[in-house]
Amino acid sequence: LAQQRLLIKGGKVVNDDLSVEADVYVEDGVVQQVGPNLNPEPLTGLIVLDATNRLVIPGGIDTHTHMQFPFMGSRSKDDFYSGTKAAVAGGTTMIIDFAIPQKGCSLIEAFDTWKSWADPKVCCDYSLHVAVTWWSNKVKEEMKNLVQNKGVNSFKMFMAYKDIYMLNDEELYEAFCCCKELGAVAQVHAENGELIAQGAKKMLAMGITGPEGHALSRPEEVEAEATQRAISIANAVNCPLFVVHVMSKSAGKLISNARREGKVVYGEPIAASLGTDGTNYWNEDWAHAAAYVMGPPLRPDPSTPGFLMNLLANDDLSVTGTDNCTFDTCQKAQGKDDFTKIPNGVNGVEDRMSVVWEKGVHSGKMDENRFVAVTSTNAAKIFNLYPKKGRVAVGSDADIVIWDPKASRTISAKTHHQANNFNIFEGMVCHGVPVATVSRGKVVYEGGAFSVTAGDGKFVSRPPFPPYVYKRIRQREQVCQPVPVKRAPYTGMVS
Repeated sequence: LAQQRLLIKGGKVVNDDLSVEADVYVEDGVVQQVGPNLNPEPLTGLIVLDATNRLVIPGGIDTHTHMQFPFMGSRSKDDFYSGTKAAVAGGTTMIIDFAIPQKGCSLIEAFDTWKSWADPKVCCDYSLHVAVTWWSNKVKEEMKNLVQNKGVNSFKMFMAYKDIYMLNDEELYEAFCCCKELGAVAQVHAENGELIAQGAKKMLAMGITGPEGHALSRPEEVEAEATQRAISIANAVNCPLFVVHVMSKSAGKLISNARREGKVVYGEPIAASLGTDGTNYWNEDWAHAAAYVMGPPLRPDPSTPGFLMNLLANDDLSVTGTDNCTFDTCQKAQGKDDFTKIPNGVNGVEDRMSVVWEKGVHSGKMDENRFVAVTSTNAAKIFNLYPKKGRVAVGSDADIVIWDPKASRTISAKTHHQANNFNIFEGMVCHGVPVATVSRGKVVYEGGAFSVTAGDGKFVSRPPFPPYVYKRIRQREQVCQPVPVKRAPYTGMVS
C-alpha cells in the first residue's frame, strides 16, 4: 500500500469527549500530530486537504454487516468489495462482519471461509464476529482457539431462526459462561423463535402471504421477551451482553432499564430502525413492501425511530450498525407467494452516518460529540479497538472523515454505491455529508471520486477482555460472589 503524507488543515477535530480547532498531520497510516497551524516538512509529496468550516471526525465503525452472506437460498448482493466501497463513500472506515457456521459445522472453518472471502476484496479495515449456532465441547474449544489465536472477541447467539441457527436457554447459558471465561462480548439476536414459527403458520393459514405477514408473525413483544430473557441469563452469569439490531420501543426500554439497574448491557439500533418504519409492509406494491423485510422486522408504529434515537442520544443505547444484508427485488421475489421465503435483509452501510446525523444531530437530539461516540468510539471501546480506532489523536490509525454539517444529499438507489436496485431510505434528504474519507492514511474517497483498491483493507485482531467492558465484570466477580452463612450445625431431632 503506497503511503501518503497528509495534512488536514483548518477543520474542527471532533472526538467523543471534546471538539477543538486543529490541523491533523498523517504519515505511515498513523496520526503524527494534532494541533494549530501545523507545517510539516518537507512540503514535497505532502497532500493537503482543506477542512475549513468542516468537522474532522474518526471514521465510522459499522458493528453489524453481512457481506456476500449465503442466506435463505440466496447470497447477499454486496460482497466485501462493493460493500466496503459503499462504506467509505458514506464515511465508514471499518466494518465488523459475521462468520456464521451451519448447525454442526466448525466455527473455525466458518471464520477461515469468511476471511478468505474478505481479504482479497476489502477496501477498508474489517473484523469478524463469529456466530455460535449449536453447542458442544468442540464449539467451546473452538471459541477458545478463536479468541486466543484468531483475534475474535465477540460471539453472536441466535434466539430466532428455529432449526437453523437458534439456541435454547441452556445452550445460551453455556455460551455466555464461555464468553465470560474467555473475555469475549456475548451478542444476541433477540427474538423468540418458537413464537415466530407459530405466528408464521397462523398468518399463512389465514391467507396472509404478503410482506405484512412477516411483521404480523413476529410482533415487538416477541423481540421484547427474548431481550429480557437474554439480559436475565447474561446477568446470572455476570457476562457482558450486546443486543444487536434493536428494532422496537419495548426492547429499547428493557435495555435502558437494565443499564439503569447496573447491568452490563449494550444496545445497537441500526440505520433502518432509526431512519424508517414498518408501515412500508402494508404498501400495495409488493416489491416495495418486500424491500423492507428483515429480521427482526421494522415496527409499524411510526414513532419508533424517534424513540430509539432519543435512547441513543442519552446513552440508553450505545452504538449504531446497519445489518447491511442486501437482496435485490428478484431475490426477494422467491417469497412472492409466501412471506417466510423472502430473504431477510436491507441496505444501510453507505447511509448510516448521514441517517444518524440527520435524525440525531440535525434534529437537535444529540451533539457532534455524541454522534462520534455512537458511530465510532463506543464500538471501538466495546470491541477493544480503542484508541487505535474511534479517535483522532496522535498514535491512532488514520481512519478519518472530513464531514460537512452544512451540506445535504438525497439518498437514492440511482446514486448509491450499494449493490442493490432499491434503497429503503429512497428520497430522504440528509444534512451532514462526508466530503473526504481517509483509510489507513490514504484518501480513498473525495468529492464523489474513489481511489480504492481491493485488498487494501486489513483484518484487525481484537484482543479479549476489553477494559471498557470487563473492568466492571472483573470487579463484580471479586466482590459480588454469594457466600454461605456461618452458623452452628443443627443438633436437634430429624424426622
